[in-house]
Amino acid sequence: MAQNFRRYTSNDVGTSALTIFTADSYDTIVGISLANVTTSSINVSVYINDGVNDIYLVKDAPIVQRSTMQVLDGGAKYIVQSGDALKVVSDTASSVDVWVSAVDAIST
Repeated sequence: MAQNFRRYTSNDVGTSALTIFTADSYDTIVGISLANVTTSSINVSVYINDGVNDIYLVKDAPIVQRSTMQVLDGGAKYIVQSGDALKVVSDTASSVDVWVSAVDAIST
């Protein structure tokens, strides 16, 4: 069965939580990359809102200047269902670029 690979991006994410994508079915997040685009260290949080709760994947994780962080490691994946929203927020304005890779509409 063919899979639909998708990418979701945003640049200069800052101090207001930004929804990177919202699942419209059973989807799988296979990669999350965060890049600090500033000249100083920042703290970044990534979480999924399931419609009621914020479930943190990383909370206030430090990223040094001009460096990146991979949220998923060693082949890990996150399964999300319709309505789950992946969000990113930083403690510094316009400080982080985000790249998310996902598989859309996996088998249920």
